[in-house]
Amino acid sequence: MQDTLKHKGMRKKLIEVLRVKGIDNQMVLDVINEIPRHLFFFDTAFLHLAYEDKAFPIGSGQTISQPFTVAFQTSLLNPKKREKVLEIGTGSGYQTAVLSKLGMKVFTIERQHALHLKSRDLLEEMRIPARCFYGDGYAGKTAFAPFDKILVTCGAPKIPDALKEQLKVGGRMVIPVGEVNGVQHMLTIDKVSETEYVTEEHGDFQFVPMLERTDNAD
Repeated sequence: MQDTLKHKGMRKKLIEVLRVKGIDNQMVLDVINEIPRHLFFFDTAFLHLAYEDKAFPIGSGQTISQPFTVAFQTSLLNPKKREKVLEIGTGSGYQTAVLSKLGMKVFTIERQHALHLKSRDLLEEMRIPARCFYGDGYAGKTAFAPFDKILVTCGAPKIPDALKEQLKVGGRMVIPVGEVNGVQHMLTIDKVSETEYVTEEHGDFQFVPMLERTDNAD
């Protein structure tokens, strides 16, 4: 599948929509303008709508997030080049690509095996450097901790203790927290010491639920 002039034109229109909705981080907007979102649509029935500011199904009961949500979460994360970031919920790999294009070192975990394989292969094909893992997002990835940043792209009923522990002092987590299949509050959690955290709310969103795995994973 190609990235045509038509696709690039639709991305420019999307960027203007995001600006109107309040996204003003130019680095984030530039990266979203660069990445061909249509390549991350595993369900081709929605391909013609790839540059609408909406979430769409990608299989395995998951969705590719609304561009505004991607831009909003990424802006809250305050990404910096060469920072190590743990992403919980690889999904299609679109958010992964955004973080990587911003110069971050990305470690990403996906719970759905079929989706993990698809996104991993797509990211490799697009030459986007990211370490992709199939596993339980609640557990994080201790072997590569601590992380400068952690981004959770699914709705969690609570803040996982393991993720807080794997965050560096001075680091930030962005996570939507609330009832499963309900409304979540977007939180930033800044780790100011080994035992102290500062939490702020940034509005309400709706995400697919963050679920635990009970079998073995890599």
